[in-house]
Amino acid sequence: MGLTEKIGIVVSTKMQKTIVVIVENKFRHPRYAKTVVKTKRYLVHDEENKAKLGDKILMAQTRPLSKNKSWRLERILVTSNQEVN
Repeated sequence: MGLTEKIGIVVSTKMQKTIVVIVENKFRHPRYAKTVVKTKRYLVHDEENKAKLGDKILMAQTRPLSKNKSWRLERILVTSNQEVN
């Protein structure tokens, strides 16, 4: 296990050995008591290019692999049925 693990959804697979994953963070606003959803995009290392668009994955933090990439794909939790054209 890595330092931190997050669950996210794959939104792009157009790079070699790299996928873009969005992670949603829901929290209650302290003053207005409204549920706020913030999304963040992460570059994740996918060595075998296993992840497909729409998959739900578990990613773990690792040493920096490039300027913006310091996460790696642990495993695919739910596969998507979408076909990429």
